[in-house]
This record gives sequence, C-alpha cells and structure tokens, in this order.
Amino acid sequence: MSEIQMSDIQWFPGHMTKTRRMIAANLSLVDGVVAVLDARIPLSSCDPELTQLVASKPYMVLLNKADIADPNLTDQWVQWYRRQGITALACDCISGKGTKRFIPTVREQMLAELLEKRRASGQIGRPVRLMIVGIPNVGKSSFINKMARADRAKVEDRPGVTRTKQWVRVDAQTEFLDMPGVLRPKLEDQLAARRLAFTGAIRDQVLDIEALAMLLLEYLHEEYPAALLARYKLETDKTRGDELLELVGRKRGMLLPGAVVDTERAAITVLDDFRGAKLGRITLERPPVKEAADA
Repeated sequence: MSEIQMSDIQWFPGHMTKTRRMIAANLSLVDGVVAVLDARIPLSSCDPELTQLVASKPYMVLLNKADIADPNLTDQWVQWYRRQGITALACDCISGKGTKRFIPTVREQMLAELLEKRRASGQIGRPVRLMIVGIPNVGKSSFINKMARADRAKVEDRPGVTRTKQWVRVDAQTEFLDMPGVLRPKLEDQLAARRLAFTGAIRDQVLDIEALAMLLLEYLHEEYPAALLARYKLETDKTRGDELLELVGRKRGMLLPGAVVDTERAAITVLDDFRGAKLGRITLERPPVKEAADA
C-alpha cells in the first residue's frame, strides 16, 4: 500500500442534489436510460445510487473514451457487463468511433421487448426517448452532439458545465433527454474518488495535486511501467510516487532557484499527460473477478 498521505476527496456541488430530483421526476417521460461511463474507470464512474434510482427503466452503459483506454481491458469490461445482463457499448464520442452502432444496439437489445410491444399495438411511429446520465466531464455532451450532428449540448473540458436538462432530437425516431452530470453525494470509496480525480471528473482546485500525481505515478509504474519510463525518458528502479515525481520534474527541467524541483508543475504535467493520453492507452481498473451470483 502507498505511504502517500492524501486527504479524503469530497466534491458535491449543490446543483447535483437538484439533478437527482430532476432525474427521478423525469423518468416517466423516457423509455430507457443510458449511462455514459469512462472506459478507463467503468465502476468508479458509475454511481450505484443513480443506478438504483433509474432501475425501473431499461438500462444501458456507454463506455466512452475507449480510444484512450486499454483496448484489451475495454473488451473485458464490455463482456463483463453483458454477463450481468446489461447492454454495453464501447465508443469514442469525439471521433464518433462506435457511435454508429448506438441506435441499432438500443433498438435490437436494450429496448427490443418494448419496441415489439409497440409494434404489436400499432405504435409504429412513436419515437424512442432516452435519458442520458453520467458523472461530470465524462463526455455526455460530446456524445449527444455527435449523435445529433450539431452543437446542441455545451461542451467544455471541465466538470459541472451542464446545469439543466434539455431535450435533443437525434432523428425522426430518437430523442435524448440530457441531464446534468452528477456524482455520488458522499465519496466513501476513496480509491474510486482518486480514480475520478485522476481522470478530471473532480475539479483540480479542491485536490492535493501533488499527492494525486504521486499516487498516479505509483499505479503507472506498477501496471504500465514501459509507458511511464518511455514518456519521461527515465531509467530508474525507484517505485515511490514522490521519488518518481521528483525525477519527472528534474528530467523536464522544472527547477526552482537552488535546483529544487517544482513538484507542483511536475504534478500538473503528469496529470495532463495522462488525461491527454500522452502516456498511451491506459485503464485504471479491471472487471471484478467475482461475478454476480449465477452469472
């Protein structure tokens, strides 16, 4: 276990409480719910309470940012969800890779039973309405804009931008109800909280950036050592986060007077490099080994 000390991460802006109430109040308006997750942290980017809240509706997960996640692990995650009986699709909402399969997957898997009932009762032209939910900065707005082929949803590279719901028509047969991003009210699982922080789902302003970067460096050294050493041209057997951060800063010439490493600047660089996929395609968590009962 890492010896790095980091205060518990908590970040739950007031508008997120409003979002939960909004989601519950609007469930009756939609046919199904699509949770946009981060393919690098599928479980950490999934809110269990939100999943329970929408349990009355057909449910599907969209593993976004698959282009910067470890492809082998993304395949494993898709299969893991399917074994739990959950429709799952990997995609990249920026380039659009995988999004063309979204509507067919919804109609042939997620809502197949509902649409068959509609056909049987003669409701042929009724559009499918889907609620789109997810944590902040996971790519919901990018997904909606890619599907709608227009800049309908506001997109910024920071969490907490979308603050209200909006309907978006994708095509003649499909409508999205875009909801603001929402986190768990209390981040009791601090490992999940750190993974959310690594990916930028929590504002950097409320975090200990240096400790966060040290923890990320330790994970990368353990799981993706070749990528880490190649990115920063390191040759070392050091494994502690503080030592690795020091080496990165010194290698990049991030020095203060007296040849002291500017560790804050080095930490920002490490986090930016990870979030920008400059270290390669990396996933921070693996599918649980223990499957659901009788899965």
